[in-house]
Amino acid sequence: MRSSVTVMVKTNYNPSTAGVPVLDERSLPAGKEGFAGKLLVLIVAILMSIGIVVVYSSGAGWAVTKYASSEYFLWRQLIFSFLGIVTVFFVAQLDYHIFWKTSKIILFASILLLTLLLAMKAVGLISGAARWIGIGLLKFQVSDFAKYAVIFHFSRLVSEKQGYIKDLHTSFYPMILLLMTVVSLVALEPNFSTASLIALIGFTLMFIGGVNIRHLITTISLLIPVAAIFAIAAPYRVARLHSLASGNAQGATYQVVQALIGLGNGGLFGLGIGASKQRELYLPLSYNDFVFVVIGEEYGFVGAIAVIALFVGFFVCGLIIAKHAADNFGKYVAIGITMAITLFAFVNIAVACHLMPTTGVALPFISYGGTALLFNSLGVGILMSISRYKSPALKSIVSKDVSQGRRV
Repeated sequence: MRSSVTVMVKTNYNPSTAGVPVLDERSLPAGKEGFAGKLLVLIVAILMSIGIVVVYSSGAGWAVTKYASSEYFLWRQLIFSFLGIVTVFFVAQLDYHIFWKTSKIILFASILLLTLLLAMKAVGLISGAARWIGIGLLKFQVSDFAKYAVIFHFSRLVSEKQGYIKDLHTSFYPMILLLMTVVSLVALEPNFSTASLIALIGFTLMFIGGVNIRHLITTISLLIPVAAIFAIAAPYRVARLHSLASGNAQGATYQVVQALIGLGNGGLFGLGIGASKQRELYLPLSYNDFVFVVIGEEYGFVGAIAVIALFVGFFVCGLIIAKHAADNFGKYVAIGITMAITLFAFVNIAVACHLMPTTGVALPFISYGGTALLFNSLGVGILMSISRYKSPALKSIVSKDVSQGRRV
């Protein structure tokens, strides 16, 4: 151990709740989790850099048509990428247990905002999908906020309820009620894909937390038919399912056809930076939902695999941070955030490759979109904060030294 680091005792946390540690562990030397945190930031910085280049390449033509400036998307992506990096380093300095203290407030705020959106849609203030709230640069998708709210509060609940986590009435029912409330409100926006992913994150946290597996399986088996009925209730979702089931481009939608053409154009090494043909007003939302197609077309199979490898690296780093988290709350939050970002990434990639029905899921850190990038940067900052705390093995050694009045 390093002799120059002094242990600091904190008194404002109760170690009996949610496994929150008594020590200020940010001043302690980091192990694998510290390296994973640094590598995570490097991966995110690379993804953001790719996003700036690809968004400019794919969005220039659309920007001229919509905003009379080919650099419109470029400058906005640059600004939000910079703000994203600032957010990562700012949040990394915070004690992540602040989200344990405020998780209930954050969750109910998200439910309130989701309800407000549907109410505004009901009275005609919002037409179409009720997903965004706010004004100008402060406008954001409430489902992004709700996703993190579920992660924070479920991480707290499964930590607090460990003594009776398998109980049906005091543990499972309260959690499933909260999860289904959020999922239902997001699905009614309508945003079925995001609602499904939030449900998957919630169920995963419950499973890892140790809820009764029979309760979980029974609930999921009952929800699958409901979700299937909801999915086929809208004609556009049926068309997307039919496009996927067709198994070839002839039965696919226009977006999928253009995406497959773009990926095919790329070949092994791609057409080169800025040489995409599909981006020129052929592929809708080439700078957002289908940005991976532009990557595949301009950088080829090699470039596409490199991006996938970066997200795999992100996933591994997140799991390492979760494994070495100092308490259960940190472990569950790290797992939830890692799942949220990587799940959205691989769903976006799967859609671009015609492996899943078309959805409105963006590619994290790369797709154009300011507030989504900031929410994901918040998640990375929290992972960094968790990684700055010592591992459980070091905690036991330090606790012993503190009891003996020594410095480590």
